[in-house]
Amino acid sequence: MSNQKRTTLALAAALAGSIVVAGAPAAHAEVVDVNYQCVTPIGPKGAVSPIDIKGVKSGDGYKLTMSFQKGVSSSPVELGKGAMNPSAVIELGGAEQGKVQVTGPANSEAIPANTPIKISDLSGTYTPKKSGKVTFTAGVLTIKALGTTTTCTPKNSPGPSLELDVQGAGGSSGGGSADGGSTGGASTGGSTGAASGGGELPRTGPLDSAAALGTLGGTVLLTGAAGVLWLTRRGQRSAG
Repeated sequence: MSNQKRTTLALAAALAGSIVVAGAPAAHAEVVDVNYQCVTPIGPKGAVSPIDIKGVKSGDGYKLTMSFQKGVSSSPVELGKGAMNPSAVIELGGAEQGKVQVTGPANSEAIPANTPIKISDLSGTYTPKKSGKVTFTAGVLTIKALGTTTTCTPKNSPGPSLELDVQGAGGSSGGGSADGGSTGGASTGGSTGAASGGGELPRTGPLDSAAALGTLGGTVLLTGAAGVLWLTRRGQRSAG
C-alpha cells in the first residue's frame, strides 16, 4: 500500500473518532413543574412553578443552580428591599442519596403585597462520593421574611430536573449519601474528602460542552497524526 493511501486511511480514522466522541451526551436536564404547597403565618397557600436545575463542574464538585420561573406564595404586606431570604433543598437520587442545601440573595426590589414572591436563583455545591448517574430533584423551599418563616413542600412528586454522570473520589459505584451544609451563602454536598470529576462532561451549557468535545476531538486527531508520521517514516526506510 502506498504512503498516500496510508495517510488517507489514518486521517479518516481520526475524523471518525472525533465524530463518535461528539455524539456522547454529557448530562440530561429538563424544566419540571413543581406544585409547591406552603405553610405561611396567615394560612396555607400554593403555586406551581417550573423549576430548572443546572450543574457546572467547579473544582472537585459541581456548582448547582436552581431557578424558579414563577413566583410562589405571597405576603399580605409589602416586603421591602432585602426583607426576604430564600433557601431550598435539592434531593439526590440514583447512585447517591442525600440532600444539597442551596441559598440565594435577598430580594433586590420591594415585593408588593398580595403578589407572587419571585425567588432569586439559588446555588450550592455538590461533591460526589460515589460514581454513577445522580439525579437532582427540587425539594423543600424555605422563605424567611419580617421575622417569619414560610415552608413550601412539593406535593406532586416531581421528577428530576437534572441528571449527571459523576465520578466519585474512589471511583467506586453504589449508593451513598451527601448531606448538604450551607456556608456563607454556598452549600457543600457530601462529607469531608475530595472528589474528582474523572473526565466526565458535567456542564450543561452548550459552550462548555463544545469546549470539552473540542479537546477530546483534538486528542483523537493528534493520535491519528502520530500514526501518519510513523507510517511515512516506515515507508521511507523500506524504500531505502
